[in-house]
Order: sequence, then C-alpha cells, then structure tokens
Amino acid sequence: MSSRLTRLLGLGARAGNVVIGVGGVRAGLQQDKFACVVLAADAGPRTMEKVTRLAEARQIPVLRGPPAEQLGTSLGRPPVQAVGVSDRALARGLMEE
Repeated sequence: MSSRLTRLLGLGARAGNVVIGVGGVRAGLQQDKFACVVLAADAGPRTMEKVTRLAEARQIPVLRGPPAEQLGTSLGRPPVQAVGVSDRALARGLMEE
C-alpha cells in the first residue's frame, strides 16, 4: 500500500498538485483547495487533531500514509507529516488503496 501511495504522491509533487507540510495543508484546507489529505502514520497527536478536524469539517478524506521519514523521502524532502492533494484524479487513485 505505501509504495503505491508514495509513488503517486511523488508524481503529484512533480506535477505541482500537492502541498507539503502541516502549515500549508492547514491553510489549503481552510480555502477548500484539497480533494484529500495524507497524514504520516507517525504524525504527532496535535497535528493529527488539527488537520483531521479541519478536513472533517470540509468533508475531505484523510488517509493514513507511511511514516514521516518515508513520506518525506518519496517527496524529496526531510520527514513530512502532512500532504494535501489538490488534483481530484490523483486523490481518487490514492483512495483506491
């Protein structure tokens, strides 16, 4: 599951269809920019609570991804706790898992 998810997120990042990082994801959620959100499996409880609450309020699906280190590596970044996906087709592909 995580290898396909990370591969799709990597493609989305190269295409400019994802926002990486908790701050950007929270801002995007407030502006209804995302089709889904991916949280790292080991995201902190505060991060999970804040992002999940915003996503649920806007009825945006939240997916559990791999650990932050693996998620960041797949995106060419340091450890990443949250990723927002703006492309609907990419989000559908991620949710098929």
